[in-house]
Amino acid sequence: MSEYLYIHIPFCVRKCVYCDFLSVCHDEAVAREYIDALCRELALKKGFAGELKSIYIGGGTPSLLPNDCFTQLFKCLRDGFKFSASPEITVEANPGTMDESKINALLLLGVNRLSIGVQSFNDNELKTLGRIHTSEEAARAIGAIKKAGLKNFSIDLMYGIPGQTMDSWKETLSRATWFSPNHISSYELTPEKGTPLYEMVKSEESNPPLPPFTKGGMGGLLKKIKMPDEELVLDMFGYAIDYLSSKGYEHYEISNFALPGFRCIHNMNYWDRGEYIGAGAGAHSFIRSLRSKNAGDIKKYIEITGSGNIPEIESIKLAPSDEIKEFIFLGLRKTEGISILKAKELGIAFPGACKELIDEGYLEITEGLLRLTRKGLPLSNMVIVKIFENLEL
Repeated sequence: MSEYLYIHIPFCVRKCVYCDFLSVCHDEAVAREYIDALCRELALKKGFAGELKSIYIGGGTPSLLPNDCFTQLFKCLRDGFKFSASPEITVEANPGTMDESKINALLLLGVNRLSIGVQSFNDNELKTLGRIHTSEEAARAIGAIKKAGLKNFSIDLMYGIPGQTMDSWKETLSRATWFSPNHISSYELTPEKGTPLYEMVKSEESNPPLPPFTKGGMGGLLKKIKMPDEELVLDMFGYAIDYLSSKGYEHYEISNFALPGFRCIHNMNYWDRGEYIGAGAGAHSFIRSLRSKNAGDIKKYIEITGSGNIPEIESIKLAPSDEIKEFIFLGLRKTEGISILKAKELGIAFPGACKELIDEGYLEITEGLLRLTRKGLPLSNMVIVKIFENLEL
């Protein structure tokens, strides 16, 4: 019985150039049909849930939904699920779609954590990313959150943005901490295949064509751009660790920082390989070593739930080797690392399988835990691939 629930709201004003998550342009009529479908799916999946410790509503841009849609959704949740005494209930929000009315409506429904996609406090960088808000709008949205009395909120930031400098990154971090959020996520911008950003970086053309992914906002052509140098990106990563640590934030996962007691419970469950239920188009679930995926097409998702069926289109039972890979990949994202004892229970030959990486300073063993060093953290993917090769996975 899972105690963690993820709900996907796929609607956006427009898609950002770097985003490879499932999202579509907002249409209120479709969104209302979607919430009806979501409630049908939740009713079908309530038997898989125990008392919920966490509900995470992500997207897309969930804060685009009309307030009455949130009211409908939370009625379905409270009618069908049991909540623990103090569940973490998070909603992702875009500063351009937040106001006092929205914030107060969410708080009245029981939302006790907001994750704000600021990304940068530099307007030129926001334009490069295709964001719909300005730095001033981000500041106003955060101010409204604090005015409403919500103490638990997170700010998402990005580094490695084309045109970003170390000085502008320092300014973004300084402005973010000025608001005293309990949590900050700091992600490296990576051009993912299939996104406009990928085309802008990889294309040989000076003006690659705009993919048919969204409407408006960038005209018909994209401008070819260059990503920052790798050395600068590594310096930005290191500066974020040092600066945020000096402000009292605990660096508990490669990309995440929290004040004491404010780690994201929901995401910790992912990294610990805990079970979770996913609801919504394209959402994933993990129950009893079975990973399943919902239909990603909005129309198909609505049709399947309308026929009274769970909208899963793919289900995979993890092989033992896949279980081991996930244990290593997800566990090493946490700065505390993974238990050597637990690894041995899974049949993993630690520390032998990573002796070379330890000798080279990418990994270390402390108090029975294998973890990435400061040198290894920004190169985690390379380190993990090497471990897999050594284990012949």
